[in-house]
Amino acid sequence: MNQTIRQLLDTADLLLTDTGEPATSTAATASRCRGAAFALRVALESAVADRLTAHRAPRAIREGTQRAAFLWLRGCAEAGAARRAKAVWSQLCLGCHYHQYEIGPTEDQVRAWHAEVAAVIALLAH
Repeated sequence: MNQTIRQLLDTADLLLTDTGEPATSTAATASRCRGAAFALRVALESAVADRLTAHRAPRAIREGTQRAAFLWLRGCAEAGAARRAKAVWSQLCLGCHYHQYEIGPTEDQVRAWHAEVAAVIALLAH
């Protein structure tokens, strides 16, 4: 795992850490959770890019859409790892998008995504 990925995972941890402040607003908590989801998504995308680079994927795949990268990943990683990476990435994308009618991801959701992203990154590093 490269330093950038580690820093992104640490940033997500910091955003999910209880500040100890009394009665933080729902909006502030939702913003922290969404920010953590963004950090996790970028960490996962970086790990996928590293794996594609290591397997000499074409530049168009490495620098193209994430959908193309995840399709190519199936040939560069174990099937289970590629499936897990795509699944958690899809969930993170939903959690990152802001909609006026949704509060956003909960802390529990983001913590579960964090655990899954860390596990997938470890699988992709091998």
